[in-house]
Amino acid sequence: MKRKPVLLGILFLLVVVGVLLYSTLSLSQHRVEVCIEFKGAKACRTASGSTREFAQRTAISNACGLLASGVTDVIACESTAPVTVNWLK
Repeated sequence: MKRKPVLLGILFLLVVVGVLLYSTLSLSQHRVEVCIEFKGAKACRTASGSTREFAQRTAISNACGLLASGVTDVIACESTAPVTVNWLK
């Protein structure tokens, strides 16, 4: 009698792990390295995403997180055109 709940718990755990792996692998379809220059400083960050636009926007946000302080600076930094954009395999 106790075997059935244990087997169902293991099956549930395997399904959850499978869904996590699938969603993680599908997000990394596009990889990009973006370099941003803001207020005389430069930062480069790599990001992955399900679309090219999402990956690039994430890399820009990550780079601006290092360069900018405060909401106004972050918005200004994220509006800055990247110095370099390198698409990775």
